[in-house]
Amino acid sequence: MDRVNDRAMLVGKVAAEPELSHTGRDGEYYRFPIDVERLSGTVDRVNVIAKGELLESFKLNEGDSVRVRGEMRSFNNRSGVGAKLVIYVLARELEYYRGEPENEIFLSGTIVKQPIYRRTPMGREICDLMLAVQRRYHRSDYLPVIVWGARAREAAEWRVGDRAELVGRLQMRKYIKNENGTETEKTAYEISASEISLCE
Repeated sequence: MDRVNDRAMLVGKVAAEPELSHTGRDGEYYRFPIDVERLSGTVDRVNVIAKGELLESFKLNEGDSVRVRGEMRSFNNRSGVGAKLVIYVLARELEYYRGEPENEIFLSGTIVKQPIYRRTPMGREICDLMLAVQRRYHRSDYLPVIVWGARAREAAEWRVGDRAELVGRLQMRKYIKNENGTETEKTAYEISASEISLCE
């Protein structure tokens, strides 16, 4: 992989067959979701994008068990339809794989918004971070991160410009948004950090 500051590994089941996402300078890209089960039984449906040439040797069908290695990516959706910040995994390696579900993300980046400390309705401490992870050609991916418990209190003291590294999982969260008096169910994606610290 070409970025050591950004690694993602998923093991799960294909939730839908690949469909064309977009065409870039280096070819066609296809998207497909993968369902990854947590220990609690909750399932995270993670979006994956892969180059067409990576998929040439695969006939991915719904229900296939696969392992994906790649990188976290984000882009701003300006279409007005769906999430404003789209989060996905760009696949670099793909294989059929029958193993335990896995969802591990490693990131190293710069805090670009002031951390927000809060408590959930159940009283759990949480801190929201936005991390800019640099990629080649002077571009960055902006990735939302949540930190829990005592680490949330620690992260709340960090500042814009601090560099942090973490290990966590990419997870989905459903929420209700009120838009012009109409309640709509939305889905947000974020990295839930299990380990996080400032870079030395």
